[in-house]
Amino acid sequence: MTFRPDRILAHDFGEARQSYIARDAILYALGVGLGHDPLDEGDLAFLDETRLSVLPTFAVTLCSPGMWIRDAAFGVDFRRLVHSAQAATFHAPLSPSADVLGTARVVGLTDRGEGRGAILELERQIANAADGTTYCTLRQTLLLRGNGGFGGPAAPRASTVIPETAPGAQTSTSLSPRAALIYRLSGDWNPLHIDPAFARSAGFDRPIMHGLGSYGVAGAALSRALGRNPAETSALSCRFSGIVFPGDTLAFSIWPDAHGAAFRAHVGERLVLDEGRIAWRSAA
Repeated sequence: MTFRPDRILAHDFGEARQSYIARDAILYALGVGLGHDPLDEGDLAFLDETRLSVLPTFAVTLCSPGMWIRDAAFGVDFRRLVHSAQAATFHAPLSPSADVLGTARVVGLTDRGEGRGAILELERQIANAADGTTYCTLRQTLLLRGNGGFGGPAAPRASTVIPETAPGAQTSTSLSPRAALIYRLSGDWNPLHIDPAFARSAGFDRPIMHGLGSYGVAGAALSRALGRNPAETSALSCRFSGIVFPGDTLAFSIWPDAHGAAFRAHVGERLVLDEGRIAWRSAA
C-alpha cells in the first residue's frame, strides 16, 4: 500500500448536508457525561427538550466527512491513525434543531520523519443551511503513525500554552463504562471504540474512548468548575496526549486567565489531554 499525499491534499470533500433534532443534541449531551445526576438543573438544561440549550461542542459531530481517510486510494495505515488534537471556534449558538451544511478541506500535511508519522490537518465549517449563519470552524489534527518519511515539509515545533505556575483550579469527572457506546451514536462509527478484536489489533487491550468524546467532556467540566455556562463556550482546543478508556476518571488542572483558561487532564499519573485552551462568549 503506497502512501499518496498528493491525493490527500487534492481530495474534494464536496458539501455535506445534515438535519438534526433535539433528540440528537440530547443524545450527544448524554454521551459526554451530562445527566450523571438527574436532579442537576444545569445538566437538565441540555437534556430537557422543552427548554433545550445545545452544547457548542455538539457541532464537531455535524456534517462529518466520515471515514474518508480509510479509502485505500490514500495509502494510509488506518490501524495506526490517531486523532491527536482538536480545536474549534464556536461563532454562534446552535439551535435545538436545524438543517446544516458542512465544508471540509485539508489545510496541512507535514512529515515527522520515518517511524515518527505524518500530521494531517483538516479544517471544517458548519453553517445553517437556511440563513448561512456560521456555527463553528473546526480544525482536526490526525497523526498518521505509519506514514512518516514521505519527504513532505517538516512538522513545526509546537509551543506550549500551559503556564509554569501551579494550577489555579482543579476538578474531576468520571466517565461511564458505557461512554463510548453512547458517544458513537452521535456519528463516529470507528470500530476502535466498540470492537474488542479491532482494538486489540490496533494495540489496545479493549475499546477506547473517542478523542472527541473526551473533548466534549472537557468543555462541560471546565465550564462548570469555573462557574461558567457550557452553552457560552466560544472556543475549545486540546491535544490528545494519552488514551482514555470508558470508566476512567479525568482529573483536570486549570489555569484561569483574562482570556479564559488553559488546562490539561490526567487519568491517574497518565497525561491524557494537554495544551488545552477554553474561552467563553461573555465575561465572568
